[in-house]
Amino acid sequence: MGSDRFKTNAIAMGIALCFMIIWEMGVKIMDVPVFILPPPSDIALTALVKAPVIWPHALTTLAEILLGICLALVTAVPLAIFMFANPGLERGLTPFLVASQAVPVFALAPLLVVWLGYGMASKVFIAWIIIFFPITVTLLSGLKSCDQEFRVLFSLMGATFFQKLHLLYWPWALPEFFSGLRVGVTVATIGAIIGEWVGAQKGLGYLMIQSNARLQTDLVFAAIVWLTAMGLGLWILVGYIEKKIVRWR
Repeated sequence: MGSDRFKTNAIAMGIALCFMIIWEMGVKIMDVPVFILPPPSDIALTALVKAPVIWPHALTTLAEILLGICLALVTAVPLAIFMFANPGLERGLTPFLVASQAVPVFALAPLLVVWLGYGMASKVFIAWIIIFFPITVTLLSGLKSCDQEFRVLFSLMGATFFQKLHLLYWPWALPEFFSGLRVGVTVATIGAIIGEWVGAQKGLGYLMIQSNARLQTDLVFAAIVWLTAMGLGLWILVGYIEKKIVRWR
């Protein structure tokens, strides 16, 4: 198992390294202007040298993402349980859940900025819209996938719905719940950045817009590197929590 994981990581690192080398050499051979496409070496240097400038913006974006995740968990988990307990409620709310994802976030972002202002609230709400759906759908799917034989067994033992939820349904649904949470935390960056693009006074999205207007393309890419690192970090954190909680896997 350990050797397989090492091989997988080595292959991924090798592919990434080859891509960076091709990018670096291609930009220099073709003499592409830095303000159009800087080489990876310049981007890495900017990400380190400009860290004092990027760090406050990264903290703002991270706070928006984390608050969006917390809000999504507080609302999505109870809603999924209520929909599971009441199939009629599920049939009634499913069209609205689908509609919330069918409308492009870019279309909602300007309205939310007008309604909630240029502060953190509008960005948190946009992040919540994106995260809410995968968590709700995957948790509901996990609850509904519980084996019928176990349901009958718990019923024969006289278990109440809440006892079944605590001892059977919730543990059964945890793997799918964490799958949805992983998807949610990785796409949460999209919501926060879109909100900052539309209107903000701070954040990595705001830094990207300002840097792009000044043709500081290396700083734009550096902000993307920081944002990618945040998304990967959250994805790894959720995976670590999943291993600690879902031990039977």
